[in-house]
Amino acid sequence: MTLRSETGMFVRVEVDDVVANDAAAAKHLEGVCPVDIFVDKGGRVSLVEDNIDECILCGLCLEVGAAGGVRVYKLYDNDALLVKS
Repeated sequence: MTLRSETGMFVRVEVDDVVANDAAAAKHLEGVCPVDIFVDKGGRVSLVEDNIDECILCGLCLEVGAAGGVRVYKLYDNDALLVKS
């Protein structure tokens, strides 16, 4: 199962369970996101739905966990996947 944002109009965020259940990844995601999309809830990643559309597409979250563990889709661009630059 994948953790997936449900409220974004411009962006959708998905986090694989392997990353979502990793305490170190949860802490890292919470610390790295400049718009507070991720929160560490007792060693598990949770998404702050109210902040999803605040995403600035910085890509810092894509560096956490295995490649593809965190995905950001640009809904305004035919669901284009944000990729590491």
